Amino acid sequence: MTTPRRALIVIDVQNEYVSGDLPIEYPDVQSSLANIGRAMDAARAAGVPVVVVQNLAPASSPLFARGGSGAQLHPAVAERARDHYVEKSLPSAFTGTDLADWLAARQIDTLTVTGYMTHNCDASTINHAVHAGLAVEFLHDATGSVPYENSAGFASAQDIHRVFSVVLQSRFAAVASTDEWIAAVRGGAPLERGNIYASNQKARATRAAA
Repeated sequence: MTTPRRALIVIDVQNEYVSGDLPIEYPDVQSSLANIGRAMDAARAAGVPVVVVQNLAPASSPLFARGGSGAQLHPAVAERARDHYVEKSLPSAFTGTDLADWLAARQIDTLTVTGYMTHNCDASTINHAVHAGLAVEFLHDATGSVPYENSAGFASAQDIHRVFSVVLQSRFAAVASTDEWIAAVRGGAPLERGNIYASNQKARATRAAA
């Protein structure tokens, strides 16, 4: 078993999601903030590099306006040490940034994703990382979602977070709790990722047995 060469990426943990106009509703934001802090501390203790990402929009934007309080990093992240900082303006932390080069220079092969939001910047970054050949881990209790309603319908924050987590585990990332990840880091072990076939077969079996 090869020990993963991990980097922890902390995506967009900004005031907008806590006290601003886009509050995380599931999981509870105070719980996810605490787990993000725990993951950062565990990474530091284990020598896992930490990358902090901040999304910034034009000053006229209703969300993440450059220079506004909502765009500022939340103290849970801002007050902790980091190894690299990435500023972005699109969902994926790779697009238009130096993240890929920074990871490659350090021979990182596994990206652990935390932060917000599960279904937007987290998922976009995860997909980008997989297409770039990286293994990915997703800490489901150190992330979060908001509810949506539009012309396609309504989805609660819990439903969005749950469905994205299930889909990610089927192909794109090893989905785990912060506790499970910390144990894996301390043990130098990879986390288990599922696959589409097994995920579908299990769902069909469950439905047939109902």
